[in-house]
Amino acid sequence: MAKKSSSKLPKRKGEYTYRGKTVSELQGLSLEEFAELLPSRERRSIKRGFTEGQKKVLHDFKEGKKIRTHHRDMIILPEMIGTAVEIHNGKNFVNVVLQPEMIGHRFGEFAPTRSKVNHGSAGVGATRSSKFVPLK
Repeated sequence: MAKKSSSKLPKRKGEYTYRGKTVSELQGLSLEEFAELLPSRERRSIKRGFTEGQKKVLHDFKEGKKIRTHHRDMIILPEMIGTAVEIHNGKNFVNVVLQPEMIGHRFGEFAPTRSKVNHGSAGVGATRSSKFVPLK
């Protein structure tokens, strides 16, 4: 039985490809041609058109500005690869560097809104069952 590696991004030997096309080939495609390679949900979103906020984010990318956005539903396009984006998670902005493996996903997938909760031990007088927990 083979061991599974525990990295977030898949291991790759050569250049990353998305649906058989390299990142440089994807960057040469028009938005409509790129949309044909995407899954149906993202393809439908692009064909319906971007919202005004998403258009502003895309315009800022093309101008090379620093991006801080609340638009978690923006689809990551090939021309965005290699840039840093700050995505709001409901409380603060999470800094994310866009990599080729993220093409076709949405911003919100990389800025989790919920964090792991670590509860402390029960204190004195918390509940009836906690009085049997040793204090030392």
